[in-house]
Amino acid sequence: MRLEPGTLIEAAALLFDMDGTLIDSRVVVEKIWKRWCDAHGLDWHAVLPRLHGVRMYDSVKEFTPAGLDVQAEYEALYAEEVNDVDGIVPIPGAPELLAALPPSAWTIVTSADTVLATARLGAAGIALPPRMVTGEIVTLGKPDPEGYLLGASRLQADPADCVVFEDARAGIEAGQAAGAWVIAIAGDHPEEIPQGVAWIPDLTVLRFDGIHEGKVRLRVV
Repeated sequence: MRLEPGTLIEAAALLFDMDGTLIDSRVVVEKIWKRWCDAHGLDWHAVLPRLHGVRMYDSVKEFTPAGLDVQAEYEALYAEEVNDVDGIVPIPGAPELLAALPPSAWTIVTSADTVLATARLGAAGIALPPRMVTGEIVTLGKPDPEGYLLGASRLQADPADCVVFEDARAGIEAGQAAGAWVIAIAGDHPEEIPQGVAWIPDLTVLRFDGIHEGKVRLRVV
C-alpha cells in the first residue's frame, strides 16, 4: 500500500533502520558476502535474501559450514565490512529529512554495531544521532522487537506512538512486534514489501511539517 501524496504521518518519535533505509550499502555488502560464499561453496542466491536486516554475527552463525570456526569467520568478514565503505551512499532524501528533524524526535535502530554503523554513516555523510541503538547492545536482534522497544524508550515514547522506517522483512517484523506503525522504504522492489505494510519509494517524498501537540509531523508529497 503506497502512501499517497498528502498523507499525514504523526508520531511521538521516529525510529529509522540504517542499511537500506538511510544508507545504501548493497554494493559493499554483496561484494564481500558473495566472495565469502564462493570461497565456502555456498549458494550466494540462497544466502542473499536472508542477510538483510539482521545482525552480521547471526548471519555468519547461520551460514558458516560445519567444522569451521564461526567466530573467526565473523571477525574476518567484519573487518572487511568496517574497512570497505567505498560505494556507500545515502538513500535519496535521507540527509535532507534528517537535517530538518529535531534531534530529540528521532534515532537509528540498526543491526550493525557501533563501529560499523559509525563507518557507514560517516561514508554517507550522516551524523550519528544521540540515543542510537546498535546491534551489540541488544540481546536479541531483528526480527525480535527488543531494539525498537529500546529505541522508543530512549526517546521517552510509547512504542505504539512511534513510526518505524524499515526496508527488510526482519526489520518490518521487529517494528510490528514492537507495536509501532511501520513504513517500508521500497526502493526499486515494492513487490517485496509484505502485504498490508505501508510504503514509500524513498525519503524524498517526506517533508517535515513541524511539531504539533508534542508530536513530530511528516507529510507525503
